[in-house]
Amino acid sequence: MADNANRSSAAGRPLWVRVLLNLPLLIVVGAILVSIVWGDNSYIKRIGYQERIGRLESEIKQYSDSAAFYARKAGELNTDPETLEKIAREQYGMKRDNEEVFVTDIK
Repeated sequence: MADNANRSSAAGRPLWVRVLLNLPLLIVVGAILVSIVWGDNSYIKRIGYQERIGRLESEIKQYSDSAAFYARKAGELNTDPETLEKIAREQYGMKRDNEEVFVTDIK
């Protein structure tokens, strides 16, 4: 009991108050809190950056798939004359010299 009284009355404060009010400890805890909440490398900003990276990676995949599709189509147009003729007829309304084309709205 006397030992307990000596600990709490040594500086006029209880032991837990002296431990919690230790200046270097407060500085370290404050620095950790600042790095978590504020600044360019904060944990909160990193979470936002990771979400944005995920969205951008999905967009890259989508555009890569689209680019591969159009590259295949371009390859078909360069190597297959029937495909080229089909697109010229359907999309651009072209015809041969000795043909007649009738355009209807029937689908």
